[in-house]
Amino acid sequence: MLTFSRQEVPPALKSHLEAQFSFLADLSRKMFDGVQRIGQLNVQVAQTVMEEAINSTHQMIESNTPTEYISVAASQVQPVAEKMRAYQQHLSNIAASVQVELSKTAEEHVPETTRTAAAVAEEVVRRGAEETDKVTQRQKAAFDKLTKPINEARETPHQNGSMQPPPPQGAKQPLASKPA
Repeated sequence: MLTFSRQEVPPALKSHLEAQFSFLADLSRKMFDGVQRIGQLNVQVAQTVMEEAINSTHQMIESNTPTEYISVAASQVQPVAEKMRAYQQHLSNIAASVQVELSKTAEEHVPETTRTAAAVAEEVVRRGAEETDKVTQRQKAAFDKLTKPINEARETPHQNGSMQPPPPQGAKQPLASKPA
């Protein structure tokens, strides 16, 4: 994972975040507009229902016979069913228009968001390669530092003139054969 300090936010990442925020803000705005329209529809329906309920109640109170009372009640059934169907149609229209608006918003923002995401990916790859090179160079330097004394010891001729290291002190020398 690459880390960035506060002072070092890559331009590609900043651009991508701005594109994402813009996209999400526009989507949220469209969703809230749809919710607002549904709320307005519900308020309008509630007002209409209250007015009609008051009118129906007045008509029922003014009815003199049970037949008139049933007639008033029965006359309300058909308009209520039609109003429910109209309410459902309005809800469907609002939902469809919100869906269209969300699709248009996505079509507007997705190309830019995709472009900025690709730029961020390229930046991550570039920085990853740079960090890998740095780590490799540090490891190579540490390895060279550790192996340098060994390599120098191998390449330097010893006091006895050979490339072999002298025997340790106190070690017995091989006996030389006597000439006969």
